[in-house]
Amino acid sequence: MGTANFPAISIVTPSYNQAQFIEETILSILDQHYPNLELIVVDGGSTDHTLEILKKYQGCLAWTSGKDNGQASAINYGLQRANGEIVAFLNSDDIYNPGALLTVGKYFAQHPEAYCLTGKCRTINEYGQEIRGLITLYKNLWMLFHSYQVLQILNYISQPATFWRRSITHEIGFLDETLNYTMDYEYWLRMGKKYRIHYLPCELACFRVHSNSKSGNTAHRQFDEELMVAKRYGKGLSVRLHAFHRSLIVIIYKHFLKLCEDRPRDICTKSESIASSRC
Repeated sequence: MGTANFPAISIVTPSYNQAQFIEETILSILDQHYPNLELIVVDGGSTDHTLEILKKYQGCLAWTSGKDNGQASAINYGLQRANGEIVAFLNSDDIYNPGALLTVGKYFAQHPEAYCLTGKCRTINEYGQEIRGLITLYKNLWMLFHSYQVLQILNYISQPATFWRRSITHEIGFLDETLNYTMDYEYWLRMGKKYRIHYLPCELACFRVHSNSKSGNTAHRQFDEELMVAKRYGKGLSVRLHAFHRSLIVIIYKHFLKLCEDRPRDICTKSESIASSRC
């Protein structure tokens, strides 16, 4: 199948003081060599070297910089300006695996009935080493049973590896800007009420955890907010199961992070190259 038939893709990247990682993020998108690709970087007024990096790629991407109302606000700003048939957002410290966008574009071209698509995602540290492999395996196992009912109990969807048709945004609206950690989970639940979320068993992206990331040291706050969001879209047994899972996973995360502090090399990291998309 020729790439001329692949749908246009727009990627929105929210950014704030991520000069350490944003160039790698940008290159992971541009080096896809995807036909008809749009990259929109929405910077929140960075005071590090981010703007110098963005100017370096002038002409290859569109960007703005100025004070915003947070991550969800920045993403919404970009989505409102996106022109692609397919849209997604990739944070300024995460990366796509080689070939990810061609894989996604081919899937949407061959499955016109698909409006939402998610795939696998690895977690990496600031050095690009894979970490939290057991947690990734756990999420991937739940993906095998993907359904809206399961999604109400736990968020098995990896945001960096998720794409959807822009027409959905016109129908269900944009991200909830009142949420700090789980605006993506709320969006998947809102989306999943109307559309089937297709699953592609392929590693599309890498999610980075580091000392300055929101997911680095505040997992319990994230899961508290997830439970609040789950209550919006579920009731009864699904909410009780979500609450039980939340309690269990918080304990696991705390224990896991303690192990990482004690023995980071042999338990928490795996010096595995992220060069292959494994598609």
